[in-house]
Amino acid sequence: MQVILTYDKLIFTMTAIIEVEKSSSESNASLMRRFSRRARNLGHVKKLKTNRYASRPKSDLKKKQDKLKRIKKSQVMERLKKYGRIKDTRY
Repeated sequence: MQVILTYDKLIFTMTAIIEVEKSSSESNASLMRRFSRRARNLGHVKKLKTNRYASRPKSDLKKKQDKLKRIKKSQVMERLKKYGRIKDTRY
């Protein structure tokens, strides 16, 4: 008896066909374990999980806004240092 199980993920259109054959003395659970192991060893699931949490690059506008925020914060800190509200933490 030959069992063909297909592992298919629609995200990023990765498709892998994994063939496992069930022997006469093998249980369905062990067949599924072998199938899962082969699917895991292909690396598609790991790649999909890393892509799931990947962040996209910042847009030019967001970079500009962040830079302006840093400049404003540094100006505030310099003013507070000048008035003696905070100590200079440089070595």
